[in-house]
Formats: sequence, C-alpha cells, structure tokens
Amino acid sequence: APNMPAELVCSALQMAITQRQPPAGLIVHSDRGSQYASEAHRALLSRHGLTGSMSRKGNCWDNAVMERFFLNLKRERVWQNDYANHAEARRDITDYIVGFYNNVRLHSTLGYLPPTAYERKTALQHPIEVSGIT
Repeated sequence: APNMPAELVCSALQMAITQRQPPAGLIVHSDRGSQYASEAHRALLSRHGLTGSMSRKGNCWDNAVMERFFLNLKRERVWQNDYANHAEARRDITDYIVGFYNNVRLHSTLGYLPPTAYERKTALQHPIEVSGIT
C-alpha cells in the first residue's frame, strides 16, 4: 500500500492467523508505529490470545532481523524489476517470499537453514519457557 494504515497490518496479521493458526500466547513483535498501537490491532491480538511486543524507543536493534529481511527483499527482488502495476509487484514479491526466501534462502541467524526447515526442526524440540519478568 502507498501508506501504512492499521487496516493493512490487521489484514496481514489476520491472513497469518488464518493460515498458521498460532496457539494463544504467541508473541507478535512490531516497531512502534501507530498502526500497531491502534485499537484495531490490539483488539485483533486480544481476540486470538496473542501478545503484542513493541520495540524499545530509539532502539533499531530490536527489529534488526526484519530490517534485514526488507533490505534483502528490495535488493534481491524489488530493485531488480520494473513492475507494470501493483498486482504484478504483489505476485512477484509473494513468489519471492514464499517460493525462495522461506524455502530456499539460507539464513545465518537460523543456523544456515531456510525458515521453513528451521521451523520444522524447532517444532520437534520442546518449547522454551518464557519468563514473566520484563
């Protein structure tokens, strides 16, 4: 979208919830954008038993992995193409994320596995305990 309204992030989160059906208690981390602090976004989290987590003010390192993702997306795909329209861009970016980034591209932060392989591997392990101390 040309801007970042609450409806956009709520639609993306709802799509992820529908596809992945996460258990209650999942932590959803975001930056401090107003769309993530919106009543609509907080209500969506609450409705599904998800816990919102925001970056600390002025600390870019909280979102370093996602910032790197968007840099890779732009460098490896978006800046390499001249899209005819929004629909073409959306299809191509979806193909990059689903077909390549999540299933093929190796990630140093994941032990040089693609995200789907890392997720399968960690699903076999016992979940970690999360401290109630903040």
